[in-house]
Amino acid sequence: MKLLIILPAFNEAKVISQVLAQVKQVAAKLPVETEICVVNDGSSDSTAQVVKKAQVFVLTHMINRGLGASLSTGLEYAKKIQADFAITMDSDGQHDPADLITVLKPLLNKQADVVIGSRRLQPTGRMPLLRQLNNQAFNLLTRLLFGVVTTDSLSGFRGFGKRAIQLIELKTERMEVSNEFFTEIKRHHLNFTEVPIKVIYTAYSMSKGVKPTNVFAIIFRLLLRLVR
Repeated sequence: MKLLIILPAFNEAKVISQVLAQVKQVAAKLPVETEICVVNDGSSDSTAQVVKKAQVFVLTHMINRGLGASLSTGLEYAKKIQADFAITMDSDGQHDPADLITVLKPLLNKQADVVIGSRRLQPTGRMPLLRQLNNQAFNLLTRLLFGVVTTDSLSGFRGFGKRAIQLIELKTERMEVSNEFFTEIKRHHLNFTEVPIKVIYTAYSMSKGVKPTNVFAIIFRLLLRLVR
């Protein structure tokens, strides 16, 4: 069995070397054949060079296309190599690579097609207040628009089984992709579960992710997604 670990990256040269070293260390202990893939989303810094120096496979967008486009590229590559499992995680150091096995286990045990690593189920690594408010708002939006209940709709730590890899088709290209995954879960009747994950908030990782000024744009694009 083969697992593809997908890390979307945009201008992450400062931290991605350390992140990849930690991911490699954990990946070597997983009970499946593992490949790591970084999707370099048109970075203007040395992200691509740092990844190549770390001897990790990199797929590069010539321009910055957004998180959704990067995840779509990663999942398409998972299809190409006929991966049995795929896990997405952030490349800014927010996620603990030790949780890879936590996300992988329900897939290995055939308990779910999709696994969401939830920051709300873990007492450690408390989410900052503004992030909590954003998270709760988008959880509610996901429930109202897509009829799916989740504790962490914005989580970037996700696992997919082979069926989900083959069926999921992402149409959004930016941050709204996190909620779009739940559209695909419902549309294809995929089984999903949530597992607790640890988060590591730093000044650097806090500068990433959904910002309050982007919320209305994300909601608008999600509504467009519904009518496509």
